[in-house]
Amino acid sequence: MSNMQRIVIVGSGGAGKSTLARQLSELLTIPVTHLDTLFWQPGWQPITREALIIAQQHVLAHPRWIIDGNYSAMLEMRLHAADTVIFLDMPRWLCLWRIGWRRLRYHGRSRPDMRAGCHEQLTWEFVRFVWEYPQSRRPAMLDRLARAHHLQCIILRSPAAVAHWLAEVATQRQADATSKMRYNADGSLFEEKNT
Repeated sequence: MSNMQRIVIVGSGGAGKSTLARQLSELLTIPVTHLDTLFWQPGWQPITREALIIAQQHVLAHPRWIIDGNYSAMLEMRLHAADTVIFLDMPRWLCLWRIGWRRLRYHGRSRPDMRAGCHEQLTWEFVRFVWEYPQSRRPAMLDRLARAHHLQCIILRSPAAVAHWLAEVATQRQADATSKMRYNADGSLFEEKNT
C-alpha cells in the first residue's frame, strides 16, 4: 500500500465513513474534514453550493487531508486532488441498522462528525437514500473509481475488512517508522546526543 496523504472516503449513509476518517486521522496524523460540518449550519441550515465549493477548495489546498462524505456533484474536485479513495461498499442492512442506532445514540444532541446545533435526526428521505443506494448510486461510484487511474482505490465491503485493512495500515506505519531509525554497528539504537 502506497503512501497516503490526501484521502477521500465515500459510501452510503451509515457505511462508517466518519468513523473510518477519525480512525485514519489518528493513525496517520492527518487532519480530517467531515463534509457535513462544512455544509450544515446550526439548526440544519445548509450553506449554498458555491460556499461549499469554496470551503472544499480551502481544504484541498492543504498538502495532507482526509475528507469524508459524498456530495457527488463536487466529488470530481476531491478525486482530482486526492491520491487515495476509499469506498465503503457496505451491505444495505448494515447501513440501515447503523443509521437507526445512530439516531437513538445521539438523540437530542449532535454527533461528533456533525456541526454543533444539528441534533441527530432520521428522515424518511434519508432512509430511502440508504435503501436505494445499492441501485441508485453504487454503480456510478464504481464506474467513477474504475476511471480514476491516478488514484489508489480501496474498496472495503464489511466491518471485518475495514478492521483488517486498518491493522495493515498500522503495521505498515510501524514498519516505516522502524526503517527510519538509525542503528549502531552492534545493532543498538543510535541516539543523538545534545551537547
